[in-house]
Amino acid sequence: MKKIGILGGISAASTVQYYNKILDLYYEIKKDYYYPEICIESLNFQYFTDFENRNDMDGYKEYIMKGIRNLESAGSDIIIMSANSPHSVFHAIEKEASVPMLSIVDSVGKYARKNKMKKLLLTGIKYTMQGSFYRDELKSQGIEVISPSDGDQDIINHIIFDELARNNIKASSQERFLSIVEKYSARYSLDGVILGCTELPMLAGTITGPVPFIDSLAIHCADTLHYVLEI
Repeated sequence: MKKIGILGGISAASTVQYYNKILDLYYEIKKDYYYPEICIESLNFQYFTDFENRNDMDGYKEYIMKGIRNLESAGSDIIIMSANSPHSVFHAIEKEASVPMLSIVDSVGKYARKNKMKKLLLTGIKYTMQGSFYRDELKSQGIEVISPSDGDQDIINHIIFDELARNNIKASSQERFLSIVEKYSARYSLDGVILGCTELPMLAGTITGPVPFIDSLAIHCADTLHYVLEI
């Protein structure tokens, strides 16, 4: 069975979710404990985030590639990045990697097409919501991606960095997030909401929105496991 390399630490909370989700999904499929081997390279979260905040893309890619190289040296047969934001440079990183990589954006796009979703709200950290990588990638697949206003982006960004990254889930933040989703769903007749930060499923997991939530973490993990199991 292929060995999975996870570029993690971005954040620690989502990295733990990736590890657990992959093993849980494996057991659901196989009903045994022959789990795939997993190697985790945990980046410095603040150091990584500083590159995003400074828009230092050269330093950003260099730091990500350092982690990728360590995973390659550890014998990884497939590498995934346990966050949405580094997928802004996925194609550049993929070209330099010596082993296959699976994109979370591709996973979301495939899921949306399968479920005939054409118009989606993108939620995540500001770097992701303001970036073009989701919008451009899914536009090529016939899917329209809408980002919240700057004010709503600030609210979501605060919830992620100041609460979810510390595994702090507040009912008041769930209500604020749901209010944002309801507003844009009514305004744009959405087909779904991309939980485009791998911490957001922790927030949205116990609430029901007016349209389906697309759990990018769970979908990415499922695609990775299917690749490893060759199913």
